[in-house]
Amino acid sequence: MRVIRVETTTATILLTEAAEPKVRDRQTGERALDAVSGEPLMTVGVVYIEDGESSLIKVTVPESGVTEGLTLGAPVSLVGLMARPWESVFNGQQRHGIAYRATAVAPGAFPMAQVG
Repeated sequence: MRVIRVETTTATILLTEAAEPKVRDRQTGERALDAVSGEPLMTVGVVYIEDGESSLIKVTVPESGVTEGLTLGAPVSLVGLMARPWESVFNGQQRHGIAYRATAVAPGAFPMAQVG
């Protein structure tokens, strides 16, 4: 499926869940690795606020892309944020959603207020 670049310059993104290892297999605890680099992956939870609407999303980030100084509730920047629609059949039920991936998560700032 198509990967869609997400423009974040006008959004407020707040960290709601600290980075933790992404698990590939919940039964064995096996870590998820990047398919190309083999680097361990992490997930962070954020609230994405734009145009008066908000969404809670989980974003996958390579372990090396998790920057020091992240604070829960503080604004963050999601570098290279991409969205990938997915669908699958699990136990006979059709499931679908959007997977989010960024190259890095770093401390951010609140966007400038629009005047006028």
